[in-house]
Amino acid sequence: MNKTKNFLRDIWRLARPYWFSEDRWPGRGLLAVIVSMSLGLVFINVLINKWNNAFYNTLQDRNLAGFYHQLGIFCLLALAYIVVAVYQLYLRQMLQIRWRRWLTDQFLSRWLADRVYYGLQMRGGETDNPDQRIADDINAFVGQTLTLTLGFLESVVTLASFLGILWGLSGALSFSLAGLGVTVPGYMVWTALVYSIVGTYLTLRVGHPLVRLNFDQQRYEADFRFSLVRFRENVEGVALFRGEKDENEVFQARFANVVHNWWAIMRRRKRLSWLTTGYGQAAVIFPFLAAAPRYFSGAIQLGGLMQIASAFGQVQGALSWFVDAYAELAAWKATVDRLTSFTQAMEDAHQVQNGNAALDLAAGREEVLEVDGLSLDLPDGATMLEDARFQLRPGERVLISGPSGVGKSTLLRAIAGLWPYGRGRIGLPGAGRMLFLPQKPYLPIGTLRAVVSYPMPADGFADADITEALAACGLGHLSSLLDDARYWAQTLSPGEQQRLAFARMLLQKPDWLFLDEATSAVDERGEQELYRLLTQRLPKAAVLSVGHRMSLEAFHERHLELRSGKDGPGRLVLAPGV
Repeated sequence: MNKTKNFLRDIWRLARPYWFSEDRWPGRGLLAVIVSMSLGLVFINVLINKWNNAFYNTLQDRNLAGFYHQLGIFCLLALAYIVVAVYQLYLRQMLQIRWRRWLTDQFLSRWLADRVYYGLQMRGGETDNPDQRIADDINAFVGQTLTLTLGFLESVVTLASFLGILWGLSGALSFSLAGLGVTVPGYMVWTALVYSIVGTYLTLRVGHPLVRLNFDQQRYEADFRFSLVRFRENVEGVALFRGEKDENEVFQARFANVVHNWWAIMRRRKRLSWLTTGYGQAAVIFPFLAAAPRYFSGAIQLGGLMQIASAFGQVQGALSWFVDAYAELAAWKATVDRLTSFTQAMEDAHQVQNGNAALDLAAGREEVLEVDGLSLDLPDGATMLEDARFQLRPGERVLISGPSGVGKSTLLRAIAGLWPYGRGRIGLPGAGRMLFLPQKPYLPIGTLRAVVSYPMPADGFADADITEALAACGLGHLSSLLDDARYWAQTLSPGEQQRLAFARMLLQKPDWLFLDEATSAVDERGEQELYRLLTQRLPKAAVLSVGHRMSLEAFHERHLELRSGKDGPGRLVLAPGV
């Protein structure tokens, strides 16, 4: 009971926001029309049920004129049913895409806000494949929710509509039990109820494992797809290392999970199909068996028998909604679980990003970057940097060096607001634009103009300015390709990508610049040219560089060294000889 209650609560938590959003009135209007059409379909089924009586009686009476008259009535009923069914499906799909669009916007906004996406990635495998959850699970959730809830509503209305009909048609069944006369009024209703309860119980027992299996299947499919995408993004590295065999082993291992879990689903669904198919086939003949005594006794005519069979099928089908929909219910449960856990993970990441009061990151009033008593921790709580202190003013250039893995890049992440684990104070400058250049620049897929301008709009800079910036950074040969749309992260070498990042810098003219080994892929001479260009073009910009090459000292006024402790965290000290 608690599991069902929690499941319904999770569904409401995911579904409710849309129906109270800015799009609520179009959504509610579409839903009202769709529900009205569903009720209309049930009403037409009631009319068809009554038609069964009249039609089969004309057959029994060999009434040719009545036969053609009933065919005409059926054509009108069938036409009405077709029109309503087609437009109900059309409007339901319209509501589905509106709801999916709104829900996708909400999830994307929450995923991107406050760098939650970065927090999820940093915290590891807490939530697998967020892209799949946004792209596939939301679509599945909206479609399954509409299909199942509308199906359940139709079943309830059908049950209410045909229950009275079946009760009146079936009459009373009288028989003798241990010498006592027993009369069961509306016995066909009780027969349908018992038949459905038994089927529902057996379906639940057989199909319950499908919930977890469907959840795992979605995860394994997403893992396999992600490994293929990651391979595509790193084809050159794989080719240079001749790592095809290792990559194939990874692909095969992940696809083996897909296949193994799929086989488990197949075996479980085979058992469920034995039950549901047999249950459905038995339901075809069962009402005739139950109504046969009254028919052969002459209490009802052939039309009455067929109407009873039709009404029994409608009641039994409504009562057996759970049986027929169980496989989709299991998939729905898995989808809801994945979206709920994703939502919770985003909330947790948001709290981590914004809930650490011990790390004070705020803009000050002065034009100075001040790091005061800063200690940075790993997510597991271990301290990697302790009591770092320094200031950076406009026009100053500071170099930070040290062994790999001691926290140099983490220090820049903390200044950028990406690293929430730590204590101390980071006073950000009160004015001026900040720009961070990582070791591996991000190059979006699009035209070269859009790539160079990122994150500004593609038309944010004149072509002449872009061309000049590319030429100044040694990329003049790309000037004629501004309108070419390519996967530039694979087209350009690592060194060219870093030069392109410097071209962005020249265009955007930041006041505060942070370079995290931003020239590590460029040869030493090219690195000096880029730093010389930086000094000439942005003489008033404050620069904080992380790098290993000692040749960078010539372009910086101060040199700080991050030294790792023998048995403890690292410390930031003034480099020897400075």
